[in-house]
Amino acid sequence: MIPISGLPSLTALNLVDATRDKQLDLIRNSAQHKRAIEHFRENIKDVETVDQLMADQDLYAFVMRAFDLEDQIFGKGMIEKVLKSNIEESDALVNRLTDTRFREMYTELGFGTNGEGNLNTILKTWQNRMVNRYVERQFINSTWDQNETVATALEFRKAVKDIDTPYDILKDPTMTDFFRTVYGLPKQLSGLDIDKQAEIIEAKVDFDALTDPAEVEKMVRKYVAISEALSGSAAANNAAVQMLSGNVGNATNSIFSILEGVGRISYSASRY
Repeated sequence: MIPISGLPSLTALNLVDATRDKQLDLIRNSAQHKRAIEHFRENIKDVETVDQLMADQDLYAFVMRAFDLEDQIFGKGMIEKVLKSNIEESDALVNRLTDTRFREMYTELGFGTNGEGNLNTILKTWQNRMVNRYVERQFINSTWDQNETVATALEFRKAVKDIDTPYDILKDPTMTDFFRTVYGLPKQLSGLDIDKQAEIIEAKVDFDALTDPAEVEKMVRKYVAISEALSGSAAANNAAVQMLSGNVGNATNSIFSILEGVGRISYSASRY
């Protein structure tokens, strides 16, 4: 990950965007992650059951990291129960957990009832999707370590395609923070009944606009600008005020002058 710590978030976001493909390649080809990806590709095709996945620690860890569940790797007993759940049953463990990452993993892995009969793992398209998910997750997590505002913006871009209702926002604290900031909703909103929160969000958010890439990007820029304004940085505040007043070009001209030197940045894969 190129260093963005200490930069205004608007500058950092543009720098991250300008170097995204290069950074993804660095992650994909670094020694640590290249080994993990090769092991996944070589062995996942033989996995048809949850038990087989669990038996290969490296495969299991790869999958967990792909779904941003690295902090849960040692909870194998619970993960096994989640993946062997019957999602059709309302009281199944996968349906009772509020953390959406578990359901996302369950659905994407595609194991049948009792964790058997997976046919996804033999498909190249599915394998590629999993590898891309893994690489992108490492990229976003490395951004979290340096700038939470930029990381939240990246998380929104990744999640927005699956946001159709207020509840899709409320089930994810990061998305709740993003929309609360963009639409000027008070922090006290979280203290209300969940249905009341959903009602307020429904009245504020144009969900149809979330399918328009241009509108999505406007929201990203607005979130970053407001977050910087609230951070107390004088330089950031100046950019944020210009952004919010519609003078996006003026606010970003100096940023793109910095990015002209991106090609001369010395990248290092040593972190990976």
